[in-house]
Amino acid sequence: MQNLSDNMKGALLMMCSMAAFTFNDTCIKALGPEMPLFQLLVIRGAITSVLIYVLARSMGAIRLRLPAKDWGLIALRTTSEIGAAFFFITALMNMPIANVTAVLQVLPLTVTLGGALLFREAVGWRRMVAILIGFAGMLLIVRPGPDGFSEHALFALAAVACVTARDLSTRRLSPTVPSMTVTLAASVGVMLFALVATTQETWVPVGPRELALLGGASLFIFGGYLFSVMVMRVGDVSFVAPFRYTGLLWALLLGLVVFGDWPDPLTLLGAAIVVATGVFTLIREGQLRRRRQSAKSV
Repeated sequence: MQNLSDNMKGALLMMCSMAAFTFNDTCIKALGPEMPLFQLLVIRGAITSVLIYVLARSMGAIRLRLPAKDWGLIALRTTSEIGAAFFFITALMNMPIANVTAVLQVLPLTVTLGGALLFREAVGWRRMVAILIGFAGMLLIVRPGPDGFSEHALFALAAVACVTARDLSTRRLSPTVPSMTVTLAASVGVMLFALVATTQETWVPVGPRELALLGGASLFIFGGYLFSVMVMRVGDVSFVAPFRYTGLLWALLLGLVVFGDWPDPLTLLGAAIVVATGVFTLIREGQLRRRRQSAKSV
């Protein structure tokens, strides 16, 4: 990768991150109903938290002396992460992986809209139109109505709401807060919540197959976190960010190969609309950011 530009390095790292997260989802879905949800989250969370802790310590990225405001935001972000994990995995267990992934592609739009509504961030008419069109595309995916709607799509939408809250709270953190500290807090928070929740479940024996899938899921989600941290250090955000949508391509491929699922034409059309409007929004935000930076430097 030494001969590649920073933008190309960032794009490759983003694609690796999205692939790792999607392979994690595939491992979790492959477990199916064989293991209770919270037992799954406890075991995966324990393995992942140890890996993140080791990496964070090696990077010197664990910092506990933070302002109360930042700890409050980390607590809010961790709570949102817990909700996202619960709702997303519940949807994943009951819907095709490509459909769930397609719903989550609306995130750049919801984060932009949330920033405008909550923090009064400027959103021009072009991005607002893109958001509205993107939401129309999302309706093609979830299809509210007696014929095409799955109640499990509500869990996917709830996951979108939780991840939006997570990302918006992350935006308000001080720049000096290490990202690995935030990631470790989220991983441990999900694990502890699941550990408490398992008191209402009966644990099942973990066989070699289940252990292999859980180990794979833990390694893949750790890789996703690692690559996502590396992405933030190279390349221009407006160039790199659109490559997050390669996760949908992985979801389509893995859904077909592993589970024999393929979305219907309306779902694919909705996903294409969501991706197109999301890419436009990310590129537009990058252009506006560069203009603001140029104006400050003058």
